[in-house]
Amino acid sequence: MRPMRFFAAAGMTVAILLPFPAHAEKADREKPINIEADRVSMDDINKVQVFEGNVVMIQGTMQLRTSKLVVTQDSDGFQKGVATGGQDGLARFRQKRDGKNEYIEGEAERIVHDARSEKTEFFVRAWVKSGQDEVKGYYISYEAPTEKYLVTNAAGGAKSATGEDQARVRAIIQPKNKPESSEDKAEPLSLQPASSVAPP
Repeated sequence: MRPMRFFAAAGMTVAILLPFPAHAEKADREKPINIEADRVSMDDINKVQVFEGNVVMIQGTMQLRTSKLVVTQDSDGFQKGVATGGQDGLARFRQKRDGKNEYIEGEAERIVHDARSEKTEFFVRAWVKSGQDEVKGYYISYEAPTEKYLVTNAAGGAKSATGEDQARVRAIIQPKNKPESSEDKAEPLSLQPASSVAPP
């Protein structure tokens, strides 16, 4: 696996770029977007739609669940969704990986998904899992075409709405193509109950 690269930015913000192998399902961008909600308001002139209350957005294998979703459409018909809130104050995102029976999933207080660039951004209490790899931070950016993640902490040790410390970035990266050792092949130990326990 390629090494993690660390970058220092202004204001004590630290970012890590993680090369997760997490290509999203390619067919999704050609699928229609279906949205359900308790309430909806539409502005056809400015191409803005606001969905509120138990919102579920589905496009192919991609799902977004939130309390409020604002969808805008550009002149080419590409849509951008901004999701805020949800269960425990978190919006949730899930999408199948291309060619694999695995999913990319994540959550944050705010999620922005851009269909044109196939980029998804997670803001505050951000968490993303791809396969067995996980990242957690204040901000996470996931770009499906380049298979890259950018994760940053909060400048100045900011806290989330729940008081959670957002000053650290955390990652769990599983080894890839781990060679099978002789220990892995050994028969598991079986414990037998003793007929009596001797006093110390």
